[in-house]
Amino acid sequence: MYEKLVQFASKQLDLDPSVITPDATFDTLGIDSLDVVEMVMDLESELGIELDMEDQSISNFGELAAFVESKLN
Repeated sequence: MYEKLVQFASKQLDLDPSVITPDATFDTLGIDSLDVVEMVMDLESELGIELDMEDQSISNFGELAAFVESKLN
């Protein structure tokens, strides 16, 4: 799932995939909260799942990948 997120984010947010690491925070990559919301909505649509992130504290790509994987199981 992590690699899929890297490809997805690099395409959607126009980022070099090499700068997206599991520990890379959204903030250090210049990704604001609106970008995160849009990315999650697009992921929900693509994966056919609901990703309710209201009670989640997710700040990097590793955490996001783990959260998405937990929803797929």
